[in-house]
Amino acid sequence: MPTHVRDAMSTVVLSIGPTHTLRQAAGLMAARRVGAAVVLDLDDSGVGILTERDIIHSLGAGQDPDQERAGTHTTTEVVFAAPDWTLAEAAGAMTRGGFRHLIVLDDREPVGIVSVRDIVRCWSTAPEPTGAALA
Repeated sequence: MPTHVRDAMSTVVLSIGPTHTLRQAAGLMAARRVGAAVVLDLDDSGVGILTERDIIHSLGAGQDPDQERAGTHTTTEVVFAAPDWTLAEAAGAMTRGGFRHLIVLDDREPVGIVSVRDIVRCWSTAPEPTGAALA
């Protein structure tokens, strides 16, 4: 049974720049079938994350996805996970921070993204508890 972030994370890491429009970001995310993109802004904030939720908030506010830039909607105060974190550690970090995705760094480089869905998928393959454990 997978127990660590490295076992659950997606290694399909979509990296975009802060000047991508939200429409471009959404198109790339849809094509890769991912719910988040790593935003690399080497001139300013470093590494951040743009999620499908960020795009929805912008659209819901009536903003133009062809004018809005990823950098404006990027979360830069990111909690990073390490590949050797346990899934419980990642889930705890997500709960404390209110995040659904964590960027996984190995030697300061993004190597994956782990999502709540990834963790649930791993935990749902766990053996069913016995009747005694449920009592």
